[in-house]
Amino acid sequence: MLVAVCLLVWPGGDAASESAPIVKIDGSSTVYPPTEAVAEEFQKAHHGRIKVTVGISGTGGGFKKFCRGETDISNASRPILKEEMEVCQKNGISYYELPIGFDALTVAVSPKNTWATAMTVEELKKIWEPAAQNKITKWNQIRPEWPDASLVLFGAGSDSGTFDYFTEAIVGKAKSSRGDYTASEDDNVLVQGIERNVYSLGYIPFAYYAAQQKKLKAIAIVGKNGPVLPSHETVKNGSYQPLSRPLFIYVNAAAAKRPEIREFVEYYLTQGRELIAEVRYVPLPDQAYAMARERFAKGVVGTGFGGEPEVGLPVEEILRRSPKQ
Repeated sequence: MLVAVCLLVWPGGDAASESAPIVKIDGSSTVYPPTEAVAEEFQKAHHGRIKVTVGISGTGGGFKKFCRGETDISNASRPILKEEMEVCQKNGISYYELPIGFDALTVAVSPKNTWATAMTVEELKKIWEPAAQNKITKWNQIRPEWPDASLVLFGAGSDSGTFDYFTEAIVGKAKSSRGDYTASEDDNVLVQGIERNVYSLGYIPFAYYAAQQKKLKAIAIVGKNGPVLPSHETVKNGSYQPLSRPLFIYVNAAAAKRPEIREFVEYYLTQGRELIAEVRYVPLPDQAYAMARERFAKGVVGTGFGGEPEVGLPVEEILRRSPKQ
């Protein structure tokens, strides 16, 4: 008790900071780096008069908190799902769906892997579909010329939006995946696992790969025009498919009436572009940010999706859709 009281009245404490309004954010580990970068600069700009907390519980975990009204903003690496929409509606939570940047999901292997440089979507599906569990376990089952050695797989946990998007894009159905792999909502754990085993293969957000390019090797995805590696350029020109995806923040509409929430969101959509690039994500086109700001300013709530991830959509098309609650 005495320690607690001392902490409250300690003369060196920042009273303004202690009494500052708080913006509570949680959700996707993929969206954490840009949101944390924006939060730091926003707090500096407001000289500690507004506090921003950013947690990591995965896209699914973040939506659970958000739809219970526990957070103001939810970071999401895929759109809100039907069951999450229903929980939000039941609890009277309406929301703004605002894209903030692009990611390129990256299929990565150890740099010591000398045989795999490119893979087709069909080959990746053969590895990751539910039917592969305990059956597709060696590299030479994908291509006969590859080693007769175990596939050591790493991927997102089931609460991650990365998991939902990857399975939708590669397997053809969200959440449809083999289960016999090392799963984590923490992308740093996946990076370390892939790096340490020559026979590893996994999928991670591009920013985590870009920060560790000496420790990982990206696999090119073979499309209509041949193999394409993930990069800012291939995401922008639309050639890196189907693993390019938009990233979102979801803003509680009631919370957005508070000045600190509104100021943070407006700051994100105006000043966030450079910060998003600094943390190795791909900014949206200027027109998309303008459309997102207009949606927020006009109070247009709801989602541009039907409750499932969709692959390969331009952000502008999403923002033109009539939103659903």
